[in-house]
Amino acid sequence: MKKLYVGGLSYDSTEDGLKELFSQAGSVDSATIIMDRMSGRSRGFGFVEMSSDEEASKAIEMFNGQEFEGHKIVVNESRPKESDGGDRRGGFNRGGYSGGGSRGGFNRGGGDRRKSW
Repeated sequence: MKKLYVGGLSYDSTEDGLKELFSQAGSVDSATIIMDRMSGRSRGFGFVEMSSDEEASKAIEMFNGQEFEGHKIVVNESRPKESDGGDRRGGFNRGGYSGGGSRGGFNRGGGDRRKSW
């Protein structure tokens, strides 16, 4: 079984539609569209699992760069997540409290700037 990344999907794309498209290249084990937890809306990408490496290669050839539901899609072999210990979720609390930037907005430009927080 080979997992493929599918990017550039329309926000209206469905898992059934994705499965139907990729079944033209071979046997599809599963099709998943990644949804945003907060809004419940598609994030515009998903994954398709093909039954064999040959079918996965055929799907990449057939669909990478092609139009699907009005959007040009990207199809390639899915790579495992890098586990380097870094947090890739966003910019909140990066570097803790010593990351610079604003410290509340009071007394800007005045006071003793040598104080360390």
